[in-house]
Amino acid sequence: MPLLKLGIPKGSLEEATLELFAQAGWNITAHARNYYPDIDDPDIRCALIRAQEMAPYVERGALDLGLTGLDWILESQAEVEQICTLTYSKVSNRPSRWVLVVPQDSPIQRVEDLAGKKIATELVGFTKRYLAERGIQAAVEFSWGATEAKVVEGLVDAVVEITETGSTIRAHGLRIVEDLLITETRLIANPQAMQDPERRAKIEQIALMLQAALRARHKVALKCNVPAECLDAVVALLPSLHAPTVSHLYDRQWLALETIVDAASVRDLVPKLSAAGAQGILEYRLNKMV
Repeated sequence: MPLLKLGIPKGSLEEATLELFAQAGWNITAHARNYYPDIDDPDIRCALIRAQEMAPYVERGALDLGLTGLDWILESQAEVEQICTLTYSKVSNRPSRWVLVVPQDSPIQRVEDLAGKKIATELVGFTKRYLAERGIQAAVEFSWGATEAKVVEGLVDAVVEITETGSTIRAHGLRIVEDLLITETRLIANPQAMQDPERRAKIEQIALMLQAALRARHKVALKCNVPAECLDAVVALLPSLHAPTVSHLYDRQWLALETIVDAASVRDLVPKLSAAGAQGILEYRLNKMV
């Protein structure tokens, strides 16, 4: 099989992406001033590429596969095959938002109020198309960074900026008017690469394992011992993909129970299980979940 050329997003997503691949089973080692990280898979060659540039490189076949945000796919309008959504970021496992931001005292209350105004953003193409589709004429200029500062200093009337929590925007005394785009990381492939059976199989393997790693981040396994007379009460408390695994201990009056639950539910669930008669309750994290 020829080497599969994989693009890793350089910059804010880089560390989170390397961590995700490690959890999925691929160890990628980046080197200072080197744009070609090592990977412990002889069938893959990696390159560090800015997320903003990833989709065009994948479109023309310089890369077979890459990770970038939906925002940059839409911005570039590149013709790529979107394999799957991977919801992770440098801060959390939540999607990011491109939002319209103005000063607190701005008269702008909705996107239609941008008519005749000046807007700064990194997402110029998408923003222009978004406004044009709504018949709004405004000046949209590219921001080379420090985008929020431009509206704070009054250089522009509004900015379109990306955020996960909105905390930085609020800290600058700014106000979010509307969400323009919800964006998440996408695994994208070159359409011609997907026509090659060997490359397609490798791409599907990577997609499966990355999704399995992300799915496992939201789940934990619980194990406990339950007296036979308490089993029904304990099982009634347990959500499961199908049903919990139950097996007898050497003492036939006791059973061992194992299940998978949402990680966020554990703090409320464990006290209920204990009150229902479960003992020896163990929680352990998962690495992958297919």
